[in-house]
Amino acid sequence: MKEVEVVNEESPVKSAKNAIVTIAIITGIVVLIAAIAVAVYKYLTPDYLDDFDEFDDDFDDDFFEDDQEIAEDVKPEVAPAE
Repeated sequence: MKEVEVVNEESPVKSAKNAIVTIAIITGIVVLIAAIAVAVYKYLTPDYLDDFDEFDDDFDDDFFEDDQEIAEDVKPEVAPAE
């Protein structure tokens, strides 16, 4: 009896498809890890913009009144006309 050698050769097209699929899977995993890291970072980072909500309201009313009071207190001296 003859022994039959089984040669298992992959075609170049099939190996190229496997390489593309492998690269796509690795890229997808990296993007998924980055998205999770960004979501956790945004969740854990405090929001400092809430501290400034009351800041604007304090100065809206008194801004022009202070200027008028200063202008009334300081009157330039005018020399009498000859």
